[in-house]
Amino acid sequence: MNMLMERSKEKGLPSVHAFNTFFFTKLKTAGYQAVKRWTKKVDVFSVDILLVPIHLGVHWCLAVVDFRKKNITYYDSMGGINNEACRILLQYLKQESIDKKRKEFDTNGWQLFSKKSQEIPQQMNGSDCGMFACKYADCITKDRPINFTQQHMPYFRKRMVWEILHRKLL
Repeated sequence: MNMLMERSKEKGLPSVHAFNTFFFTKLKTAGYQAVKRWTKKVDVFSVDILLVPIHLGVHWCLAVVDFRKKNITYYDSMGGINNEACRILLQYLKQESIDKKRKEFDTNGWQLFSKKSQEIPQQMNGSDCGMFACKYADCITKDRPINFTQQHMPYFRKRMVWEILHRKLL
């Protein structure tokens, strides 16, 4: 996720901030006060896209806040729907705006939804959810269609190892 933020500085790509893997769980269980200092040096409203990894015990999903499109979308490679996560994130934006900008966050025109299983690639095993979440994020932050399949996962795993070792996204 950090490399996606770095890549987003390239010309022609949407600007991105990615929250860490603990953010959503902490927000959900302990509320805004528990995470408000996490963005002390970050203006989340200054980017095009916020990436929010969501860990559901033994399963990884991704929520995406797209300020350009005014939507919060939940991506689950096992077809799960999580409108609650979207509502929690919208509430977070409202509180963050009041706390950091001292003004109300305008929610007019904002849409919250979970992608249906037929709209995004789905995993066919019980172990690739993390890769799917990372690949959703990769495609979204390049403004590219999400059109990979389960069959691509072995390649994506090898590629990710290379990217991490070389600290460079391909």
